Amino acid sequence: MCTYIAMKAAILIQRWYRRYIARLEMRRRYTWNIFQSIEYAGEQDQLQLSSFFSFMLDNFSQLNGKEPDLISHLLDPAVDTAVDPVVEDQRQCRYEHILVPESYSGPHLSFPLSVTDTNALLGAFKEQQTLHAKYVLQLLDKTQKFLKQMPNVIYVSSSYAKEITICGDLHGRLDDLLLIFYKNGLPSAENPYIFNGDFVDRGKKSIEIIIILFAFLLLYPDHMHLNRGNHEDHIMNLRYGFTKEVMQKYKTHGREILQLLQDVFSLLPIATVIDNKVLVVHGGLSDHTDLDFLNTVKRHKVKSALRLPKCSVDRKDVRTSSTRQRGGARLHSPHSTGHVPHRRKGHHTRPSSSSSSSSSSSSTPSVCSPHHRPPSPGTPCPTSMLQVPFLDSIVSLAPPQPPRDELEWKQVVDVLWSDPKTQNGCSPNSFRGGGCYFGPDVTEQLLRKHGLCLLIRSHECKQDGYELCHNGQVITIFSASNYYEEGSNRGAYVKLGPELVPHFFQYQVSRCTRKLTLQQRVSVAESSALKALQEKLFAHRSELMTAFQQHDVNNTGKISTAEWTQVVDSVLRLDLPWRTLRPRLVQLAPDGDVEYESCFDSISLGQPIPKVAPNLAETLCRYRTDLEIIFNIIDKDHSGQISIEEFRQTWKLFSSHLNMDVDDKAIDDMARSIDFNKDGSIDFNEFLEAFRVVHKLDIKEQQHG
Repeated sequence: MCTYIAMKAAILIQRWYRRYIARLEMRRRYTWNIFQSIEYAGEQDQLQLSSFFSFMLDNFSQLNGKEPDLISHLLDPAVDTAVDPVVEDQRQCRYEHILVPESYSGPHLSFPLSVTDTNALLGAFKEQQTLHAKYVLQLLDKTQKFLKQMPNVIYVSSSYAKEITICGDLHGRLDDLLLIFYKNGLPSAENPYIFNGDFVDRGKKSIEIIIILFAFLLLYPDHMHLNRGNHEDHIMNLRYGFTKEVMQKYKTHGREILQLLQDVFSLLPIATVIDNKVLVVHGGLSDHTDLDFLNTVKRHKVKSALRLPKCSVDRKDVRTSSTRQRGGARLHSPHSTGHVPHRRKGHHTRPSSSSSSSSSSSSTPSVCSPHHRPPSPGTPCPTSMLQVPFLDSIVSLAPPQPPRDELEWKQVVDVLWSDPKTQNGCSPNSFRGGGCYFGPDVTEQLLRKHGLCLLIRSHECKQDGYELCHNGQVITIFSASNYYEEGSNRGAYVKLGPELVPHFFQYQVSRCTRKLTLQQRVSVAESSALKALQEKLFAHRSELMTAFQQHDVNNTGKISTAEWTQVVDSVLRLDLPWRTLRPRLVQLAPDGDVEYESCFDSISLGQPIPKVAPNLAETLCRYRTDLEIIFNIIDKDHSGQISIEEFRQTWKLFSSHLNMDVDDKAIDDMARSIDFNKDGSIDFNEFLEAFRVVHKLDIKEQQHG
């Protein structure tokens, strides 16, 4: 009898525990979905913001008759400074005349670098010290000159070392990099590394990370390899924090550092091939990716993957006009590849492929621009022809070729921005806003064509730090632990030996000595994710309320759960399990219907400014991050102050670009109301703080704390 009772109790405990773990797993999964959906929605917003920057360059002459110097250089450089020897000489003269004061207590660098220098950098950054601007500029200058000699695709061998280590995204998290070096050893001839892009943005130590990586690159040029990521892009840096970090840490020489970094980033190699068998790229592939063509790309011209080359934009304007007149011909053309890539000292040169063409099942539009994707270089073009009347007959002429810059740009975009999917085929990556989704068949096709067996990529945060897909032919490696929130994910790196068998190593940086339980980790991450989602709801309050009220014909303040789910899904477009999330976001009435206004109860604006209409306040809240970027660009002296006229013109441009109907009088009233001391200037940090979403629960906790 006692045995029976004990067995029954054990079964009950087991069932309870399984249900408990299942509930935790459900919370963990929807928390992860919230973080990823909001992250990718932010990248879509970035594409819209980069489009505004182009618009701003064309229209900013209204402000004092000239453009701000930094934005004009960053977004539309007049010369290709990455390869201009005159500009290089000027920069070298400039940093040579910078004096290092005696009071400076940080590391001093001497070139060529030695192990002593890299050790000094690591020790200084552990102690929260900052490298002097003179040494930063000198390091970047040396790195630029070195990278100019490198090919687009680097070929390395593992036969000279026991194993080679591949690391994924770091995103400004210095603690993760230091932990990797502690566990795996510093880069050296016996311990080679590949860092697969996205060194900067989001984290607070981006400049320290690239200083360390570039220093080891110069110290061990044949054993330290850096691929470009989609965040090695000056327009991405404007939104995701790296530009702001540099300007805060280097107030005097920050602009020079950023201008030089723009060139250095554009010179980073695009891919690395290990033992002619393993391809390492940051994002992924498309059905048009061609390594032979990629080797011939003038990568320094692709300053930003978010901007179509200017000549292509101008050409498309002409093409659109011509198409309207002639009836709309599709413009596709074949393209041949060019020279043999430069061979890196001490490395293998990959044997040429038997064919330089790549097949494509369909022509899909590029998501980074509204234009059609060109066919793969070297692929026979469709039979689209322009019919031109000539005397009494019709003569068929081949359409004009798309410019080479555009073909190169699209190849780079796909490699930096694409993600794998489980279904076959290739389609636009509409969720992220750039690149493609590529299926197992696309992976198999490219690997087989180039004699490869494995693709290693990064670009996506994974809960365990790594993930295998496409029948084990694709590995995703992500090295920034706690990416979304403390405990949200592990970081990882992968090691390959001569047998090319991957070995994964996981880790997680922890700020506290006591490890959090699974329940605590899930709760912390879930709370952060729900706050971010509530802010998203608040930023779209007007649209949501309009849609809710269309279903609430009797004005009861209630709608069904199905109607509420349909509305939030259609307005926010985040692809989330809204029915599962509903209890955490909104209250139910006694009859089971949703009280839809309750989803805004827990949040409010910081300190609403008088004379600002609610709809305008909501718009400002929604685009607060974008406005902060724009204002920081306009504020050349970093005083935190901009003129009222600059504020008016910038906001008019922004609202015009987004096709928002904002009354000029409302903008003027708002500008006057936030000029608190009536000196004709606006403290936009205080202004933006007024439109920051505040969680009422946080306020209560602070008051009771």
